[in-house]
Amino acid sequence: MRAIIFDPFSGASGDMIIASLIGLGADAKRIKEVMESAAGVDVEISKTSANGIASTRVNVTEKKRNERSYAEIVAHIEGLDVPDEVKKNSLAIFGRIAKAESKAHSATGNIHFHELGQDDAIADVVGACAAISGFMPCRIFCYPVSVGGGFVEFSHGKFPVPAPATLEILNDSELKWRKGPVEKELLTPTGAAILAHFASSEVPQFSSEKTGYGSGAMKLDVPNALRAVLGDADDILEKDSIEVLETNVDNVSGEILGNLLEELLASGARDVALIPVTMKKSRSGHIIQAIAKPEDSARLAQKIMEETGSLGVRMMPVTHRLIAKRENKNVKTKIGNSEYDVSVKIASDLKGKIFDVSAEFEDCKRAARVSGVPVREVMRIAEEKCRKELSG
Repeated sequence: MRAIIFDPFSGASGDMIIASLIGLGADAKRIKEVMESAAGVDVEISKTSANGIASTRVNVTEKKRNERSYAEIVAHIEGLDVPDEVKKNSLAIFGRIAKAESKAHSATGNIHFHELGQDDAIADVVGACAAISGFMPCRIFCYPVSVGGGFVEFSHGKFPVPAPATLEILNDSELKWRKGPVEKELLTPTGAAILAHFASSEVPQFSSEKTGYGSGAMKLDVPNALRAVLGDADDILEKDSIEVLETNVDNVSGEILGNLLEELLASGARDVALIPVTMKKSRSGHIIQAIAKPEDSARLAQKIMEETGSLGVRMMPVTHRLIAKRENKNVKTKIGNSEYDVSVKIASDLKGKIFDVSAEFEDCKRAARVSGVPVREVMRIAEEKCRKELSG
């Protein structure tokens, strides 16, 4: 599948992201028009050098200073004459920024963005979304971001890099980051929000064919540029990060174990297994095993200990699980003279090859009860109908 990898070895900003994508072949004339129509700015796109490497520079100049609240930014973007996908992604990115600003500054009510509500920030976000749309369908990945170091100064004081809002955006994303390589702020909130919205940090094996560099405005001892690479990702399955929780118990009844299984699934566990084992002194027992997302592990481990009396739960990270892409399709299934809605789960790889279709059991059971047809037959009919619709 076609893919772009961002390599922010010297941080990232909105204009650097746009410039690197122009270096990959994005339509510079179209992007300039979109940016200048989105906000009161003049955009200059030029060729430059990043420590001897051919690079692109996007310089955005405001015609006059505007500061908008989040509600005003939303209304402004919704009124733009841009493709719906560009509008949707731009709103999502500013949503991330609003959430981060609210957390960082304990804001309530109508958040005012100050610098991030100015026209150049709007132009950067809309321009980046327009540039990326030209490469779709395409997967986007990002290596760890170098955020810089030292302190950044605000009207209310100095704060360590990454700045508070930038750090909140990173906290709420897949992006990985590191300090350095210079004592300057290298990652802006706008750059962080754009990368957080589009990019995955699980970079696959990759065949590269083209490189683009987007230069920043600061003069540094290292190349102040964002590198973007275009090529093909070799992966056909999605990568997923999970943790496996395990504990051994030998004095818990079947009723308690059955209830625990239901409680863990209802609390967010991806899967739960109860494995009969023979424990020390030949006692019968069980291994309780749950698969969870890392952010849910502590809460689920506590649930296991509360419900079983276990004194400890093993947590084993599994950072490279491969999973099929899954989606649900509602299938109108005719049983006898009546039609029933049955949800069917479709498992496929990232290239669209279908591995399996599986009808939702509870939907089929309801249809079977009403129709009198065996539930196994209802499942077969629904799955066949789904396969025909997918192949047609």
